[in-house]
Amino acid sequence: MKLPDVISSPQSKRIKNAAKLLKRRDRKATGQFLVEGPQAVREALARKGSVVELFITEEAAEENPSFVSTAKHGRMQCSIVTPEVLTELASTVNSQGVVAVCRALDVELTSVLDKEAQLVVVLSQVRDPGNAGTIIRLADAAGADAVVLTSSSVDVYNDKTVRSTAGSLFHIPVVTGVGLSEVTELARARGLQVLAADANDEAHDLHHPWDTGLDLTARTAWVFGNEAWGMSADDLELCDSSVAVPIYGSAESLNLGTAAGVCIYESARNQRM
Repeated sequence: MKLPDVISSPQSKRIKNAAKLLKRRDRKATGQFLVEGPQAVREALARKGSVVELFITEEAAEENPSFVSTAKHGRMQCSIVTPEVLTELASTVNSQGVVAVCRALDVELTSVLDKEAQLVVVLSQVRDPGNAGTIIRLADAAGADAVVLTSSSVDVYNDKTVRSTAGSLFHIPVVTGVGLSEVTELARARGLQVLAADANDEAHDLHHPWDTGLDLTARTAWVFGNEAWGMSADDLELCDSSVAVPIYGSAESLNLGTAAGVCIYESARNQRM
């Protein structure tokens, strides 16, 4: 396979333009973001129309020959870069040799909150990019229909968020920049119950839902709140019910990603029974 010409200077205009996407304002202005690493880039290339440009080291191209051939077949811009140049685009200390420029993927709320949606995951005031990416990956694995990040949550195209999804960002529809009230109102109008993951005094027990009349087989929109302070009183008011994950041992609580995983999978399991 004949490789493209090598870019060896970090001053290359294409490198400098791509590097701007490490900043949120430039991602928002261009509607593009960076994806780093073989796994995520593989998933990006598999989603037709997602990748705009590919930067890859010669070593990585030899290890992943399909990347260059897929880029060429799809008429994407593809460049071999030196490891030193790639560091201008990579956000990890030890880059795996490939970075893709991708088009933003977010979709309209009405396109995912329809009468067919069974399980939707909503992140409200979730600020940690690792948690947001992990929950997107969980939602994908559990077969959820979509993930919604409210306007108060982290940028889904933050490099750490993208990396934490491990490619799931390219599998599951994602909605961004909406208010929680808009989400809950539309979800309810489309026949979904809106459940807040929150351990307050009135919360249902996730493992004994039937005791308090909670139906986990029903179509559901799960709402998860901030890592540090959980769901705000205003956000709880927008939900139909609260649900708590029981703690059987001595731990004070679960972290957000773990709690979300338990809740999402419990709904997925019950809906498939």
